[in-house]
Amino acid sequence: MKKLLILSGKGGTGKTTTAASFIRFSQAQAFADCDVDAPNLHIVSKMTVKPEVTDYYGMEKAVIDPKKCLNCGKCAANCRFDAVRHADGHCEIDEFGCEGCGVCAAICPADAISMQSDAAGKLSLYKDKQTFATAELKMGRGNSGKLVSEVKSVMSDAAPDADLAIIDGSPGIGCPVIASVTGVDMALIVTEPSASGLSDLKRLLHTSDILRVKVAVCVNKYDACPEKAEEIRDFCKQENITFVGFMPFDKKASQAINQGMSVADVDCPLRDALRQIYDKTMALLEDKK
Repeated sequence: MKKLLILSGKGGTGKTTTAASFIRFSQAQAFADCDVDAPNLHIVSKMTVKPEVTDYYGMEKAVIDPKKCLNCGKCAANCRFDAVRHADGHCEIDEFGCEGCGVCAAICPADAISMQSDAAGKLSLYKDKQTFATAELKMGRGNSGKLVSEVKSVMSDAAPDADLAIIDGSPGIGCPVIASVTGVDMALIVTEPSASGLSDLKRLLHTSDILRVKVAVCVNKYDACPEKAEEIRDFCKQENITFVGFMPFDKKASQAINQGMSVADVDCPLRDALRQIYDKTMALLEDKK
């Protein structure tokens, strides 16, 4: 299975629009949404079967037994995350503040605090003619990188015979992005024609270089600032990074998404540009160099 990852330096650049179109163009038998903080690929995936949903357990959280609690306040005094509060004559743990360090459980004189598994999110697997894995992290939970890795693993295990997998990655350059990039064959970076877009691109290229993943770059909504779009292409040329094309701003894109459709299903300039970018990207993916 060859894995193509679609990345962007921030949300809203057109990463999911590109991924959804690539899935449709390729008729990929396996795909995944690794933006676990705000997944949205399912909106245009058109999966008709109900998913297999399982709980994802992240780090443990502290839980106080009110029957044992002496309300001595040692846990609150020693919690560096201010995750303990007094209520009704005993202490309580704020689940959003708790980082699972275990200090409170270690110092509690009444043995009233225990560390318990915490359901930090939901992982969904759709299996029909195509396999689609996605997940959503609960608010205030960490370890999103671990959940991203789990999404990719579940997808691969459920579709062992698939030749190609398209992965909608997490935005930014943090832990979930590193987990998204790890183990893929190639990453396509979607950026915008702006100073921040170029800055985000440079950071993603550095991250990809460290992880030794082949990359290509395209610019979305290039006509919003053609000069900056050309600057990004010139930068890629100078750095010997493959540039695969420009995408125009197209009102039909938002209209298609609002109707739960991929841009690949709509006759519009953006679809044509995406098709050209797809063809170039797939040629690069097949190139073993």
